[in-house]
Amino acid sequence: MPTINLRKFHKKISPIIILPLVLSALSGVAYRIGRSWFGLSDEFGDLMMVIHQGEFLGKPLVPVYVLLVGLGLIAMIITGITMLKQRRKPDQSGTKLAISPRLLHSFLAPVFFLPLFVSAFTGIVYRLGKSWFGLSDGQAKFFMNIHQGNYLGTSLRAIYVLLVALGLLGMIVTGFQMMNIFRNRSARS
Repeated sequence: MPTINLRKFHKKISPIIILPLVLSALSGVAYRIGRSWFGLSDEFGDLMMVIHQGEFLGKPLVPVYVLLVGLGLIAMIITGITMLKQRRKPDQSGTKLAISPRLLHSFLAPVFFLPLFVSAFTGIVYRLGKSWFGLSDGQAKFFMNIHQGNYLGTSLRAIYVLLVALGLLGMIVTGFQMMNIFRNRSARS
């Protein structure tokens, strides 16, 4: 039975999922912060949800988009946490560790994996439940309340959404830096 190289899988899926995750994080935080702190209009909220759920692809594809982006994030979380468990022990030579994208990435991962997993999972269940499985409004609201951090109260839910989005964006930025896409060829040699 062939084994899956999690590092390669993580590295292959990340460029595919980066843009949808950035759009989801920015539109989700714009929706919550805009509505909660700035009292922005329903029209603004609707526009942010069009972006957040991929409605720009057409209403029938919204559950598919949410499912694929959510599963992509969950795959990144699972492979990333698995790699953290397998990582080498830090250098014991007494030299100071330089702050690098890899170090920041490996610091952020265990801090944000649970909130990101919960957000992805509840977003998937909410959207698929409403669109495909006939979830009642009460059942759907339960998952949306968890997705948005409503259990923290109206004051803290916006902060929770902001922190989760910043954590995701931090993971994306540090992960993108580790991919060395923009490093010139002479530096790679």
